[in-house]
Amino acid sequence: MSIIERLKQNLQERETKALYRRRKLIQSPQGVRVCIDGREYLNFCSNDYLGLANHPEVIKSFQQAANDFGVGSGSAHLINGHSVLHHELEEALAEFVNRPRALLFSTGYMANLGVVSTLVGRSDAVFEDRLNHASLIDAGILSRAKLQRYAHNDVNALQQLLISSQAKEKLIVTDGIFSMDGDVAPVSDLSRLAQKYDALLMVDDAHGIGVLGQRGAGLLEQENLNSQQVPILMGTLGKALGTSGAFVAGDDVLIESLINNARSYIYTTATPPAIAAATLTSLQLLQTESWRREKLKQLIQHFRKGANECSLPLMESATAIQPLLIGNSSKAVALSERLKKKGYLISAIRPPTVPEETARLRITLSAEHSEEQVDQLLETLAILINMADYDG
Repeated sequence: MSIIERLKQNLQERETKALYRRRKLIQSPQGVRVCIDGREYLNFCSNDYLGLANHPEVIKSFQQAANDFGVGSGSAHLINGHSVLHHELEEALAEFVNRPRALLFSTGYMANLGVVSTLVGRSDAVFEDRLNHASLIDAGILSRAKLQRYAHNDVNALQQLLISSQAKEKLIVTDGIFSMDGDVAPVSDLSRLAQKYDALLMVDDAHGIGVLGQRGAGLLEQENLNSQQVPILMGTLGKALGTSGAFVAGDDVLIESLINNARSYIYTTATPPAIAAATLTSLQLLQTESWRREKLKQLIQHFRKGANECSLPLMESATAIQPLLIGNSSKAVALSERLKKKGYLISAIRPPTVPEETARLRITLSAEHSEEQVDQLLETLAILINMADYDG
């Protein structure tokens, strides 16, 4: 069988198992209402948690910087692509998350690949939560270190792996908020284990930055963990901050090592300076408009209370990610399509993104949603999920 024939067979199998993925063509700005194929939908599947992606001040900053600096950065950061705006954003992010330094990456995926491959190699070991994001798993594999995965949020299982490890260097890697479950890693316990067994701890706080903590600085702020307790922090800019890209924060040695060794940093074009300018504005808004975080918290509580009253199969989560467990992939897709017909945009998440028989609707809330919109969704879900034929 040729490669192309094998690919065709794989696509056919995906279609049969309700695992085929198709892109949606969005015809509007990101927001709680989006337009697809000329129809407006209430959007409950975006990571724009604070509603900053289409904020007029953020747009204004982007436009002004594009006028001043052009569209493209021209080259990699180490050639001549590192603008004053990039540098200003790195300094602002470092101050925001209370770390000595920060380093910008084009995406969270590239940040994770760069960090893990810089820190460990063949004679080392990486210990990862079984539900870590794909970028973290791939980073562990590509680092060529021994990848060992522990049961989800199981500190005792991780401890046993650390005890038995003969690796030269040990790196513990976890998501802060798990992107498909919405639950939170026991980072304080992980930090104690890391210190006890002479391991480094890295936290990917992509879904916590901007949302958690008194100032919105993320899970580590919420848990009062400093840079000695968690030496490596990764955060993304395309979720709560509403723009694009990612950053790694840590001490001077870490950042200088990444600048000199991280292939995914060295060998890629820097993001446009205008993105950095827009992010500087969204970072300021995040800190001055704390009502966004407060409203999001209220909506999460309101949604969970309503879901409980409707007996919806909601997974345990206190974050903006509220997964509705369906199980069967075909049923999850069918329910997503029924919701779409009624004007709601909610994605069906299926294997291999999540384990077999745990397909779900990944409902995400934004500070831009109203309680009325959340109530409308709850009412619709209660009707559809109790219909005997929603999988047909």
